[in-house]
Amino acid sequence: MQGPVVHGGEVERRRVTVGQIDGTWVDLGTAAGAQRLGLRRAVLEPGGRSTPVHVHSGEEEIVLVLDGAGVSWQNGETFEIAAGDCVVHVVSGPAHTLLAGPGGMTVLIFGERADSEACYLPRANVSWLGESWVKAGDTPHPFAQEAAAGPLEPGEPSRRPASIVNLSDVAAVEVDRGDTGLASQDLGRAAGSRRTGLRRVALAPGRCSYPPHCHASEEELYVVLEGSGEYLLHDQATPGEWRPVAHPVAAGDVISVPAGTGLAHTFRAGSDGLVFLAYGQRNGGDVRWYPRSRKLSFSGLRLVGRFEPAGYWEGEEPPAG
Repeated sequence: MQGPVVHGGEVERRRVTVGQIDGTWVDLGTAAGAQRLGLRRAVLEPGGRSTPVHVHSGEEEIVLVLDGAGVSWQNGETFEIAAGDCVVHVVSGPAHTLLAGPGGMTVLIFGERADSEACYLPRANVSWLGESWVKAGDTPHPFAQEAAAGPLEPGEPSRRPASIVNLSDVAAVEVDRGDTGLASQDLGRAAGSRRTGLRRVALAPGRCSYPPHCHASEEELYVVLEGSGEYLLHDQATPGEWRPVAHPVAAGDVISVPAGTGLAHTFRAGSDGLVFLAYGQRNGGDVRWYPRSRKLSFSGLRLVGRFEPAGYWEGEEPPAG
């Protein structure tokens, strides 16, 4: 059984070079077992492009630049980006791609995994598309067709839109309550994300993140950026109680937290502190369970109440005799 922590340095890398598209990709989300969310790290070569120019019809995407510099190409305009910049691409937003500068650029790309109704029929070589159908695979690969269209010429950079923000421009909200000691920057909301969220969370040495909890319907992904510490995960042998098992974490580690497991979690920083990214869905119908305090939080209603667990058949069986 795969453990909850995946070491990013051990995940397979794949180099993609087609025309101007040139980079090395690591599918961190799949390696960590994510189901509804995706996460890839791309190391773009100097002057290399990430993908064909594209628009998402059902998935929101968030890009965080880790290292280097380049431009975000959107609908023919280019915007300079560098380490610490966060770019949000909303559903049906501008057509976009990334171009690395002369020193290359490393990015994390977070996105949803939307269900597709384009069902492929391999014998007929067609795909259903809504009420109609299209031929499948009768033309060159989309990357090859993009390359045939020629390279993108960045041109002079434009003034950056509100969908691009830098870490230094996003205020940190500090929390110092109980064993929680952190500073959180809401990058997603600052750049206009709607369906997903991305936060940078810095834990003080020896302190924990938000109280241990689990989600009924929201999936989460975590990426450790700096420092070391522990990922505390609920022990499955003690349902309804908070008896965590500690899993060591360090820079480069990725943790996927599926929805509906009933297994609460939190982080605890080591002596050097811990900095991580928290990416997750936004679902107004989500319910969070806090086993340590026996509370339920109803996100869409902004209500928190206390709950006392009971056995499934408790109070349902008639008395003996």
